[in-house]
This record gives sequence, structure tokens and C-alpha cells, in this order.
Amino acid sequence: MHRIIAMAILVLAAAFSSARAEVLIGVSSAMTGRLAWFGEQAQRGAEMAVADINATGGVLGQQMRLITADDFCDPEQAVAAAQKLVGDGVVLVVGHYCSGASIPASKVYEAAGVLQISPGSTNPLLTEQGRANVFRVIGRDDTQGIVAGNYLAEHWSNSKIAILHDGTTYGKGLADETRKQLNKRGVVEAIYEEYTPAKNDYSAEIAALEAANIAVAYVGGYHAEVALMVRAARDRGYTVQLVSGDGMATEEFALIAGPAAEGTLFTFPADARRNPEAASVVERFRAENFEPAGYTLLSYAAVQAWSQAVDKAGSLELQAVIAALRGNQFDTVLGRIDFNNKGDLTSQNWVWYVWRGGEYVPVE
Repeated sequence: MHRIIAMAILVLAAAFSSARAEVLIGVSSAMTGRLAWFGEQAQRGAEMAVADINATGGVLGQQMRLITADDFCDPEQAVAAAQKLVGDGVVLVVGHYCSGASIPASKVYEAAGVLQISPGSTNPLLTEQGRANVFRVIGRDDTQGIVAGNYLAEHWSNSKIAILHDGTTYGKGLADETRKQLNKRGVVEAIYEEYTPAKNDYSAEIAALEAANIAVAYVGGYHAEVALMVRAARDRGYTVQLVSGDGMATEEFALIAGPAAEGTLFTFPADARRNPEAASVVERFRAENFEPAGYTLLSYAAVQAWSQAVDKAGSLELQAVIAALRGNQFDTVLGRIDFNNKGDLTSQNWVWYVWRGGEYVPVE
């Protein structure tokens, strides 16, 4: 009997040890709804990174497993998604995409001792809150807005400019940073207005811009609405120049806008698909008939940086990993990156892109 009990204990211990050997990673974004394309980018990037790292031995000799949670790009749903991932036992969350989701979720992760690395949230408040567990592998809107404001001032200082935003944490934040820099350059916008997101038609908004003789409209918001706006403008024969930010980096923009997408300008980080460090990863994505555009490689890089930090720390313990993230450089598909004490990239590289022939390419 004693021998049977001892064997049972050994079996249970082995099962417990096996369960403990699996490291759980979370990814949270808008997996459904109008921003689901960005959720797919985040999920596919994290999935391939996890698979690639597992193929080389995992982290600290343990295999990783990815868990997803849909935040719908909504603050309340983001908190619920964060609580689910925490309950599942993740040690890292790659997410969220929307700033309005990342910011409230970050409080949940801090309380639970979970690391958060966002591949897409650009609002400065995310890292200005002072939460040590929060990092991002994309730049901030106070830098992106300076780039956009300067461009508007340099190209359209003698034209009537409109600045529009969708009222979200991301959209309004980016529009306000752009407006601030534009005004610093001595140019005052003719129109500054909020529009309602998720509508099916923006003909009335475009008609108002045309009536006001607006030559260029900067839009702080997401791709679907900008696509409908540019379609409405072209349907009227109105050649207003649409300019926007990083929320345009999805091929769905061209699918919605059709030929009207041509010539639309936006800012986004330097395209990692062109990096030698990313070549093999990009090739494998394309072999799966998936184009790793937008935030795909940013999500991949978030997992890469974390796994390298864990190896340097020799531990999954949060404070040790935070110290490693802050104190080292990491070789990723984005190139070599490092973080400051706020959790932001020490180097930001915002690039201008234009939609040409159904894809976005750097402005020459």
C-alpha cells in the first residue's frame, strides 16, 4: 500500500511539473468587429514568434503556449479580457492594440504582476502612468504628431487645413498632437471637428469640407472611416488630400476605399518587412498566404524582446524581466531595439507612406 501511495504521489508530482513547464502568453486585441484585421495581425505575429522560439527550446527550457482574448477595442471589454488572461495564468500579454484598451487594462496587469508589451498603442498616457510592467514596441503620438504637424505646415501652409478626429483615446490624441505642432509652426487649421466612428457613410462630412474649400484633411482615427471618407470625396469629384496616422496600416483600407485609396498619406514606423533580420519570417508568412503588414512584425518583436529578456534575467519573475528589458538591447525583426525607464523605445522612426496600387509604400 505504501508503495502504491508513493507511486501515485510521484505521478501527481510529474503531472504538476509538466503543467508548470508550459509558459502561458496572452495576446489581446480587437479579434472581432471593425478592427479585427489588426487583431489578426497581432495574433499571427505572436503565434509565429511563439512557434519559432519553441522550436529552438522555448524560454528557460520551457515551451510557450499562446492564449487570445478579444477586447473589441473597448475599455470595459479590455478590462474583462485582461482579467481573463490573468486568471488563465499568463506571464506576458502582447497587447492591446487600441490605446483606449491598453490604458485601462494596464492597471489589471500591474495589480496581477503581469508584463504588458503593446505592439500598437501609441497614446503617450500608456507609459506616462508610471506602471513599471508596461512597455511598447511602437512609438508615441507626441512624436508622430510632430512629424505630421511639420509635414502639413511644410506642404500646405497656404491652403485650408481641416483636422478631424473620432473622439477615441487614440484618434483624438493623435489629432491633438498634430494640431499642436501645426500651430507651433504658425499655421492655424480652418476646421477642427469630431466625427462619429463606425458609420456607413461620411458624405455629409465630406460635403461640409468641400463647402469650406478644405484642401487637406488630417484624420485622427482608424482606417475604415478614412476609407469611406476618401470614397465619398472621390464620388463627388472632390480632390481633397486625406492624411492620417498609423491606424491606416492594413490592406483592408484599400479593400474598402477601392481606387479612391490612391494617394492617401499616413505615418507608420519604418516597414520591418524590408529588414534583413525579418526576411525569413516574412517569407514564411507569405508561404502561408498571409502578408505580414501593419502590426504583425511588431507583435512578433514583442515576444522576441520578452523571451530574450527572460533569458538574460534567467527567470520569469516580473521584476527581474523588467530590469532586463530596461538594461539591455534586443535583436528583433524590427532591428536592434531598447527601452527607456518609461517602457518606450529609445529610438522612434516614423515614416511617411502613400497608398499606391492597393498597397502602402514609402513616400519617395
